[in-house]
Amino acid sequence: MTDNNHPALSQRNTTAFRGIVGHAQLPSAATDLILLGDLTGRYATGSYSRLASDGRTVIPRGDRQGAAEHGHRITAAIACHVARAGGSIDQLTQLLLHPEHEGGRHTRGIALRSGQTRALDYIRRVWASASDAISSTRALGSRHEAYEVLAALRDRIETTPWRGERGRTALRVLRAHLNFAEIAGGPLHHASERQAAEEAGVSRTTLRVVYETVLRPRGWLRRLRVGHGREGSTWYLGDGGGKIPDCGGPALLSRFRSTQFPPDPALEEWTTPETATTADIDSTVLGQLMGHDAFAHHALGSAALILISALHQRPDQTVAELVGTSSVSRATTYRTLKRLADHGLVQHTGETWTLAPRALEGIGIRLPDADNNHTSAQGWAKVAEQHGTWSIAARRKALHTAERAAYQKALDRFTEHRSRALVIVRDGRQVLVPVPRPDEIPPTWLAPDGRVLDPVTGRPVADWRVATDGRLILITPSDQRSYDELAAAHAEALSEWESVA
Repeated sequence: MTDNNHPALSQRNTTAFRGIVGHAQLPSAATDLILLGDLTGRYATGSYSRLASDGRTVIPRGDRQGAAEHGHRITAAIACHVARAGGSIDQLTQLLLHPEHEGGRHTRGIALRSGQTRALDYIRRVWASASDAISSTRALGSRHEAYEVLAALRDRIETTPWRGERGRTALRVLRAHLNFAEIAGGPLHHASERQAAEEAGVSRTTLRVVYETVLRPRGWLRRLRVGHGREGSTWYLGDGGGKIPDCGGPALLSRFRSTQFPPDPALEEWTTPETATTADIDSTVLGQLMGHDAFAHHALGSAALILISALHQRPDQTVAELVGTSSVSRATTYRTLKRLADHGLVQHTGETWTLAPRALEGIGIRLPDADNNHTSAQGWAKVAEQHGTWSIAARRKALHTAERAAYQKALDRFTEHRSRALVIVRDGRQVLVPVPRPDEIPPTWLAPDGRVLDPVTGRPVADWRVATDGRLILITPSDQRSYDELAAAHAEALSEWESVA
């Protein structure tokens, strides 16, 4: 169908289409996707091919596998359009199962192959994912609006107190994802866990911990789709509007508040958190420094990273002011400032602390009062060597490279062992060659009551049964098709093959 016929087709189906959607107003792109399908191939990226382990060779996927992934992406996009327009799951079901809507071909194929029940269950799962995604995301009309959202998010991150070691680590991970989002041009971005760990300068295990305990519960970061193969996970940056889950114990509060609490409530000391409710740091400096070996956990650490960012944002601060702007406890602030002063990174005049004039030259930042006659601070590599953390980032990258190679090799072996469907072409159509039923079992496995005997233990297996024709049936609550439907599908394929063979 040519492009000049698209508006005519959309206009011709407008009446019937509005009858299904009701009062929901869908954009023209959504209407064309439902009525005409993915004509531009926008949702076909990565569906029909994949990269080999060498990273260069393109291996085509099977037609059925690529078409299924392509169809699922179209279905998910339609569900998101309907959910954002205020539609319902019933309206989505009518749109997908309508025989004249090309966008519902994948869903109708599931209904034809696996039955109506499984197709409806598939629609419910897609609708639940789409509703969840729409409720926690916002529509962006332009690239300029996307950058405005990211700028506002960066300001919110810089003024939010990140208390405790876990909170400071979460800030590093969140800043890493903000870097990815700025490159992608919006809150929706793609990155693997290993990429985020390398960017933040933390281990992959630590990244998972802060994601599950801080970032996801508090609404800062959400994983929409888990990555597979060489495709990274799909992430969405939130505004931190989530609430901290209440576990009923003081241990959770200590992660987000200062660990210095009054020894006795009767003394009326420190009745509020020691740090202020708002912070003020420069996350750009933090994002440039956090991947360096000098700020690893056993070196200067995240507390030094936060204090440097706070002093760069607001020079000449006292310890009391730093406690508020950095959200670092008083004792940790004193201890970290002394460590930074020993390395020549900070200096103080009386009670006022400031960054050394040439402290940040290594990352391309030169302070206004820096001059050539001032003694330079120790290099970051020298600091890392003194703390024994030099090359830890390189070793982490090498480990991740080895893990990626091993994972890709395992995927290649799995693909090689997967049997391909055998088809023949007859009268211009493909006919599937039936294979022997894999559910046939030896007679020795059959128990007198119809149950299946475990060949290792000799005991009956509760979830398995043997049908009257000797076929093996797995009985679980997730079964969608009856045995009769399975047998009918196999008989139909066998009959078609015998008629042309």
